[in-house]
Amino acid sequence: MPKKKAAPKTANIPYRLQHQYKICVSGAAAGETVEADKDLSYEVGRQIALQGAVLLTGATTGIPFYAAKGNYECGGIAIGLSPASTIKEHVNAYKLPIAYHDVIIYTGFNYSGRNLLLTRSADAVITIGGRMGSLNEFTIAFEDQKILGVLLGSGGIADEIPHLLHTAKKELSSKMIYSTEPKVLVQKVIAAIHEEYSKAGYFDLKEIRRPGANG
Repeated sequence: MPKKKAAPKTANIPYRLQHQYKICVSGAAAGETVEADKDLSYEVGRQIALQGAVLLTGATTGIPFYAAKGNYECGGIAIGLSPASTIKEHVNAYKLPIAYHDVIIYTGFNYSGRNLLLTRSADAVITIGGRMGSLNEFTIAFEDQKILGVLLGSGGIADEIPHLLHTAKKELSSKMIYSTEPKVLVQKVIAAIHEEYSKAGYFDLKEIRRPGANG
């Protein structure tokens, strides 16, 4: 596994556990949008690390893999949720990678069950390109009223989402965030999570720090 690069240091900022937002990146594991969107995916993963959030993926190939790579090489934290029940099944039966993740959780629930756990574990879901699996993750997150980021211009399901919502006569404007720029999209998603959780009073808890943290 490649050596992990250190993220830029931020002086004298305490570690706040309740502010470690978890952002799921959803996108195709294979297909034409993967090649077209791999750089965008990498940058989304990178921005999640640089902006202090935790990346969640389906521990798979394609778009989520490139996001994990960007996150990992920037010193971020990446957690994968696998459809397999063991690492052996993950690698040998599902033919999925283990690189660029700090932790992989082996759910044993196949793809459909994994998708449910993945989106429900996240504070927000960002869709990049995508096919049927990404649509499944989007609809689960939509029904759960998660904050949803969509990288427009990435093709696939992502570019169809505005039309799908219009056709279904669904309104969730306060939860939907669109942008063509990875950095801006991640910024807006994090701001939306913070606003929602602040209004709910989730940040009234005593600050949690790592042992030896400055500040």
